[in-house]
Amino acid sequence: MKRLRITVNGVSYEVEVEVLADDDDPLLQAPTSINALPPPRASTPPAPTPSASVATPNTNPSGPGVLASPIAGIVAEIKVNVGDHVKENDPLVVIEAMKMNSNVSSPVAGTIRAINVKVGDSVRQGQPLLEFA
Repeated sequence: MKRLRITVNGVSYEVEVEVLADDDDPLLQAPTSINALPPPRASTPPAPTPSASVATPNTNPSGPGVLASPIAGIVAEIKVNVGDHVKENDPLVVIEAMKMNSNVSSPVAGTIRAINVKVGDSVRQGQPLLEFA
């Protein structure tokens, strides 16, 4: 076994590697840089940023006053209470999916009539989160 230090994008990792060839092999002695890889193609979409805001059109067949979850995840925070008056694009619910929090915003102005989930609930895409009056 050999202990090696590998640096990837400026982050160093110490690893143990089993050598399958002779130690005199010049390929094993040459330093290799992962940073020499070609850059990603320009058509690659940028990675999402944490706390991305998700504008949610009302696609729930239950009615126009129902806000459906745009993604599957876990309810991390509910930012409103029953009876609160909200404006269009106000953040209402935070859903955690794949260790990223997404704000679900109000598609319309109105009053919160009912909240159908609580913090910690697992939700699926399209599941009703809350209702507007």
